[in-house]
Amino acid sequence: MYYFSDIRGFTSISEVLSAHELKIFLNDFFTPITGIIFENNGTIDKYVGDMVMAFWGSPLTDTEHRKHAVLAGLKMLEKTEELTKEFIERGLPEVNVGIGINSGLMNVGDMGSTYRRSYTVLGDAVNLGSRMESITKFYGVKFLIGEETYDHIDGILCRLIDKVQVKGKEQPVRIYEPLCQEQEATPEQLKLVEEYHNAHEHYVKQERVKAQACFKALEEQEANKLLYTVYLERIENLRNQELPADWDGTFRHTAK
Repeated sequence: MYYFSDIRGFTSISEVLSAHELKIFLNDFFTPITGIIFENNGTIDKYVGDMVMAFWGSPLTDTEHRKHAVLAGLKMLEKTEELTKEFIERGLPEVNVGIGINSGLMNVGDMGSTYRRSYTVLGDAVNLGSRMESITKFYGVKFLIGEETYDHIDGILCRLIDKVQVKGKEQPVRIYEPLCQEQEATPEQLKLVEEYHNAHEHYVKQERVKAQACFKALEEQEANKLLYTVYLERIENLRNQELPADWDGTFRHTAK
């Protein structure tokens, strides 16, 4: 179970802060975020610039590691909103994040050289988690999880975002956006997710007129929602293409 998160627009943030201010900014961000990971049984792998990497399931066994990781991601988004208000009051830039989580077999242990080692993880599942974090921006969402995570959790409201082939991989995977715990979902959220899944189903069935109408209706409810724009543009691009009967809507991402 691997978790990636990074700060959006960090290069721009680093340009307006001095080295000392940037250090304080990152420390004040990483401290509560790390606390959330620890509270949900996670292990910090490393900090790389503005990125936090963590994993679940080792060194302590956790049968609910997938759910705990997703809950940590949701709480991280809530905390980021609080921190943004605090940072703005202190004259610091606002902070936004992208999160990617993926589950799978990973090699865990002390790795490195005879000079320096660290307790970390390696594996294809780790790489896929990194890819998911990077494509959050493509869909205009903040949090994505892979199918291996989604298929083994309950009690969390998610919506299917896409079926994709990420750069460097041939096997397509379903990716989902966790929204909240089901018990906290509002009637408006549930209705929106239902309408979105209906639109997506029309899209996959190549019912383009119906799909277009549904996505446009969603766009009117949530203005400036990039996800709906992505699908409306795809429908236009596919309008004059003859797709195979077994087409399942898989989209190939060509960038990391």
